[in-house]
Amino acid sequence: MNLSFKRLPIVMLLSLVLVLAACSGKPEASSVQGNEEGNPVSGGILEVAYPANPATLDPHLTTNQATRDVSRNIYEQLLTLNKNYEVVPQLAESYEVSEDGKTYTFHLRQGVLFHNGKEMKAEDVVASMEKWLATSTQGQANLKGAAFSKIDDYTVQLTLEAPSLIGSYILADTAPFPGIMPKEVIDAAGPEGVKEFIGTGPYKLEEWKTDQYVHLAKFADYAPQETESSGLGGKKNAYLDEIYFRYVTDESTRVAGIMTGEYDAAFGIPFDNAEQIESTDGVSNYFSEGGIVTYVFNKKAGPFADQKLRQAFNLALNYDEALTAAYSDSRFYKLDSSLALPSQTDWYSKAGAEQYNVNDIEKAKQLVAESSYSGEEVVILTTRDYPEQYNLAVVAQEVLKSIGVNAKLDVYDWPTVQERRTDENNFDLFAVSFATRATIHQYPFLESGADYPGWTNSPEIDELLAQIQVAPSIEAAKPLVDELNRKNWEYLPIIKLGNIQNLIAVRDNVKGFDDLVGPILWNVWIDE
Repeated sequence: MNLSFKRLPIVMLLSLVLVLAACSGKPEASSVQGNEEGNPVSGGILEVAYPANPATLDPHLTTNQATRDVSRNIYEQLLTLNKNYEVVPQLAESYEVSEDGKTYTFHLRQGVLFHNGKEMKAEDVVASMEKWLATSTQGQANLKGAAFSKIDDYTVQLTLEAPSLIGSYILADTAPFPGIMPKEVIDAAGPEGVKEFIGTGPYKLEEWKTDQYVHLAKFADYAPQETESSGLGGKKNAYLDEIYFRYVTDESTRVAGIMTGEYDAAFGIPFDNAEQIESTDGVSNYFSEGGIVTYVFNKKAGPFADQKLRQAFNLALNYDEALTAAYSDSRFYKLDSSLALPSQTDWYSKAGAEQYNVNDIEKAKQLVAESSYSGEEVVILTTRDYPEQYNLAVVAQEVLKSIGVNAKLDVYDWPTVQERRTDENNFDLFAVSFATRATIHQYPFLESGADYPGWTNSPEIDELLAQIQVAPSIEAAKPLVDELNRKNWEYLPIIKLGNIQNLIAVRDNVKGFDDLVGPILWNVWIDE
């Protein structure tokens, strides 16, 4: 949640700093000295200020970021994503797909140990993947009828009912991700998930004190890959002795703590504090890809069920002004027309960009006149809980007014917005952001059968999604991805305004920090 941070008077801020220092439960860091060449060194404790508590550390069960960001250090997957969001092996040494696209064969890495000392084998992988298929939203939605089976101790097979180009991307997705666990842990799991949190990752769970912290410790017997580190793939170096995720729900406390060195990294930093962070000695801003921001139309009922009115709004909209109103500074967003991020090389496309950021009021008015709009009030659903959403709603109201369309804001708290938007009679438009997903298929606003608020109903988009899924290769799918982007800008299930950034504050002596749909901490080291 992005809540505005009101700057504290300096006396209050200094008082808060002193209180934090006095109340610190931070353990003594082990002595770590960076060498003159700046090469990584081992040792030390990383203190992370995190804004939300995880409800579970079972990565199969939730898309929640608090679970994802901790669990990715504990668990690993058969496949994962490199820095370009391409699928690469992780616990699989290699894999191949049959000619008909229905069978995936995974050859497991040998000698990989779980945190309890047991070697990972096929029975553990099958048990883990079957649990993930049964419980995760991504498994259920994208791999229907899938089944895993053991071929031998180091070979596992996945069979699908129909060929799927995106199958490997779903297995490599970041949340809910299919972390591999010991079979006996899976067997003992209940409806609330596993009772022990044991994986093969570079860090193991030492202690979880609900509402206070998660304590991770280096796994001394970790078996890293030898390939070059890239995104979530390749070699993982557990340089740190320990990592503490401290759950600090108050924004001002996180900001004060990172500025004084109480914390080494702080998440959920409001954009309002970017200048304050940057002007503080020893700490810097880190911007990471935060997904896409959109306007979502109600296409099932009301004025925007008419495609021409959706097109009119898009033509009239000045994207720069809208994004500046929402995020205040161009460092926090990037103009971009593609459904995918530029770094998602398999899915990125500029097709349809001629319909992006046109800002032609007169042409928009002409389309309003040609549409079925007859003066009724357009309802823009929004919340003040997320200031960027509210500011985008205000912009939408002004844009509609400029082309002769009556509009009002309907403002609620965020849970009520989520409830009201499930009824097509309650709204015509809302603004919302979507986290980066491994494939464009996973955005819920595209497929007609997804029943996402807004209710896309485009046989052409559905057919393109289906054709991409059964394409024999990414190369063969590229023209279809282009056509999907063109159709998106014609039909307008949503308006994609741009790509947004997350703001993280990191102490300058923290080296190697990276992010891909969440922080990457296994190649981090501390230069004291």
